[in-house]
Amino acid sequence: MAIVSRVALALGLVCALQWPARAEFRQFDIDTEHVSIGFLVHHIGYMDVLGLFTEVRGSFAFDESAPAVKDVRVVVEAASVFSNSEARDEHARGPDFLDAADHPEIVFVGRDAVPTGESTGTITGDLTLRGVTREITFDLVLNKAAVYPFDPTGRGEPPYVVGVSARGTVTRSDFGMTYAVEPGWVGDEVELIIEFEAIRRED
Repeated sequence: MAIVSRVALALGLVCALQWPARAEFRQFDIDTEHVSIGFLVHHIGYMDVLGLFTEVRGSFAFDESAPAVKDVRVVVEAASVFSNSEARDEHARGPDFLDAADHPEIVFVGRDAVPTGESTGTITGDLTLRGVTREITFDLVLNKAAVYPFDPTGRGEPPYVVGVSARGTVTRSDFGMTYAVEPGWVGDEVELIIEFEAIRRED
């Protein structure tokens, strides 16, 4: 009986070490004043056009102790594209590219988040653009998670904020954007550059 008890105790300790404590996910909202979603795309081989989207919102659940993330959803207003050229931006909003009139929202829904280091990881999910959904994986860096140095929300005390950098690549022809791909005037591969702060909900 003593041997059995010792074996049971040992198995219990192993299980305790292998299985983390119950996850404590907290909800975070992307701070719309501290978010940048940019893109780089080749232009006839001369340069990479740098653009961005000016209207972004999103939220996710984050367990800092794990670390782990879930319920990721980010929505970008397609018509908010900006590349410092009104003519180019109007073209980008049209049917050759984003088709913003018929598909006003670009949506990313995260499914699988995997830590790769102490403050790095990947997240794979579904990107819906022009009504077409494709899988995409982003590389993530958790830059900082701490109480903010001041109170930008006006709630009476500084909020808890996380700051994240993300990078990924999409093939625009996968979403039906084939304009100028064949002659090589506009690159098919689009590099995505994402930087944001997100505020923890306290309600």
